[in-house]
Amino acid sequence: SFDMALTGILTEAEIAAGLQSCQAADSFDYKTFFVKVGLNSKSKDQLAKVFGILDQDKSGFIEEDELKLFLQNFSASARALTDAETKAFLAAGDSDGDGKIGVDGKTAFIKQ
Repeated sequence: SFDMALTGILTEAEIAAGLQSCQAADSFDYKTFFVKVGLNSKSKDQLAKVFGILDQDKSGFIEEDELKLFLQNFSASARALTDAETKAFLAAGDSDGDGKIGVDGKTAFIKQ
């Protein structure tokens, strides 16, 4: 499960704080979320593991459908991102305009 895979990278408290910050639809702000779950203070290796979990088809990219499930990857009880949230998230992390977030750009993206 994702929860097990995230153990050792993120604490349950960090995940809970992140999810709590965006319970209402269209309230997800990736910068706030990353700070709440402490992703901006994790090592490159830990970030790579988190992105590996989000990149479900192992393409090396996080596509729109994978982004939609972003919050649910942290907790099965979390809601899916709305279209507006997904588009904003994608726009922020899509460095080359191909409609997906490459795992190469992930560290810079999170440290923004």
